Amino acid sequence: MAYSAVGLCARALLKIGANPITSFQDGTAEAELAAALYAPTRDALLAAHGWSFATRQAALVRRADAPPADFTHAFALPDDFLRALSLGCGGRGRGLSYRIQGRDLLADADGVTLTYVARVAEGLFPAFFDALLIARLAAEFCVPLTENTSRAETLLKSAETEFRRARLTDVSQDSQDGFTDFTLIEARLS
Repeated sequence: MAYSAVGLCARALLKIGANPITSFQDGTAEAELAAALYAPTRDALLAAHGWSFATRQAALVRRADAPPADFTHAFALPDDFLRALSLGCGGRGRGLSYRIQGRDLLADADGVTLTYVARVAEGLFPAFFDALLIARLAAEFCVPLTENTSRAETLLKSAETEFRRARLTDVSQDSQDGFTDFTLIEARLS
């Protein structure tokens, strides 16, 4: 089941024994806190790992003005950009050197393809990421709503465990890179 932003926050509030919300505009302390903390917490968790469900590739648009030093071209980052994973050109998504500077990506190639982590809609979150986000939101909400720091520490440890579990689930969905060039085996076969 896909949760909305409000639904994820409501589940996190239930974990700490607080009243759930039905809207970020409920007018309650819980709704105000959820509205303030949800987006930064979501974005931080999305950016913390190269999640397969949030990984995108895009050909970047080159800016008219060249950067003043180090690289020959500047490119506009996508609106949903959170974190760069790799940069390539000519049908490849990796292999180029680059630097992120503000809302620009600097590189020496004329045209580039960026592989990046995007801010995606909640409906695209898999169940393992929902569980992680709920656990982390509960930890974030705990001290402001309950003033219980020891409980917040326990919830934070639980969120860290959930992060490791989610990462492991995510990486197990991808084929693992094998050796593409291993000269010791080639020398032995010769």
